[in-house]
Amino acid sequence: MTSAGRLGWITDRHGYRYEPRHPGGQPWPPIPPAILTLWRDLTGLSRDPDCCLVNFYGEGAKMGLHQDRDEGDFSFPVLSVSLGDEALFRIGGTDRKDPTESLWLKSGDVLLMGGSARLAWHGIDRLRFRSSRLLPGGGRINLTLRVVEPVSDPSTS
Repeated sequence: MTSAGRLGWITDRHGYRYEPRHPGGQPWPPIPPAILTLWRDLTGLSRDPDCCLVNFYGEGAKMGLHQDRDEGDFSFPVLSVSLGDEALFRIGGTDRKDPTESLWLKSGDVLLMGGSARLAWHGIDRLRFRSSRLLPGGGRINLTLRVVEPVSDPSTS
């Protein structure tokens, strides 16, 4: 796990949170221009994301159902880009007990969760390991873009 952008997602003995610097002290690298263009084109927003979380999923990896609730303004969408092996994505409603649906995300798929889906419970049940040739050793990379800090001036959104 790593990040790009103005803020990065870290975990340490104090828990999970967004920080402006990598735990080693250096600032996070900028979000690549092609990824920012994708964000702008698909969201229609002039406000760029604060964070691009980069996660690697290896053989047997999964991520339990969760909500993305650590950001300061839920009116902004979350954009996810899948690269590499296919992943079985599960999504439900905003209540943990809501029914879920599953779909296979393939390399190059982009998922935009906004509006009522912004706080939907979601996760990755499993990978089809080595279903893609993008990563030589197999696995999946997921890029997740988020606006973390609330907008102080509504005209900038």
